[in-house]
Amino acid sequence: MSVPSNTYQSVSVVGNREDLVNMVFNVDPEATVLQSAIKKTKASNTLHEWLTDTLATASSSNAAIQGDDATALAVTPASRLGNYTQISTKTAAVAGTNQAVNSAASVGKMGYQLLKRTKELKRDVEATLFANQAKVAPTTSVAGVTAGIPAWLKSNISFGATGAAPTGDGTNTTTVGTARAFTQSLLDGVLLTAFENTGMIPKLGFAHPKQKQAISQISPTGATRFIDTTNGKKLSTAFDIYEGDFGEVTLIPSIFQLSGTVTLINPDYVKLAYLRPFQKTPLAKTGDSDRVQILQEYALEMSNEKAHGAIYALS
Repeated sequence: MSVPSNTYQSVSVVGNREDLVNMVFNVDPEATVLQSAIKKTKASNTLHEWLTDTLATASSSNAAIQGDDATALAVTPASRLGNYTQISTKTAAVAGTNQAVNSAASVGKMGYQLLKRTKELKRDVEATLFANQAKVAPTTSVAGVTAGIPAWLKSNISFGATGAAPTGDGTNTTTVGTARAFTQSLLDGVLLTAFENTGMIPKLGFAHPKQKQAISQISPTGATRFIDTTNGKKLSTAFDIYEGDFGEVTLIPSIFQLSGTVTLINPDYVKLAYLRPFQKTPLAKTGDSDRVQILQEYALEMSNEKAHGAIYALS
């Protein structure tokens, strides 16, 4: 077919208005599940410290002679641990012209930029808590670094061949070792050790999405996969709660978790300590732009590492 002569087509019109949806779509993950799960506390210095203690080993030979004199036991002092605070910041800068023009979904405005930077800052903090990084003391030329969870856990962990545990005071990192496939026995082994050390198990398991899939593929003894026909045929191949010999662990996928890692947390024994909670500060105006800095200064408080566990080097 041919177009009739002198037909005025839209491609020739210079006055057509643009068709731009007044929304912006961003599907990057922003859920910070670890920060939501653990308690918050206050830090009062750049070195945030706490005490841990242990009981004497239980003894069946604790029998006293009638009328015998009392003998005081030697005292083992509590351990004093600490982590440095880390400052995480984001700064938004918007030119005066951007503030003035009419932009779709206000993406050029300071309000939108601050909203975006705030979400990014939360993601950075979440990644820091999971990071296998040692603590670094702040100096006049070096930024303070807070040690992440793997730098503290030494009692209830499983690593691959050639792996090694850290000293457990945040000064060095975990050597994860050679990668191996996830198995139920790895999970059960860490939970057993945790129960032997504390009489309880971690209640939350944070897994990288790939490891969450691997966990869902295990077939616990006595368990059967089934098809749910309540609302149509649906094959159930995943579970969010693992019940072992010592209790239940809720499994939570997190894209901020280290790949190849499952971290088992007891939320009563780990905290996020704020020296400076989230704050927003307008910066001095030096020209035709506005600048706003947002920041948090925080430290991970590993109240007692025996309450937690981890499985590393998962393929």
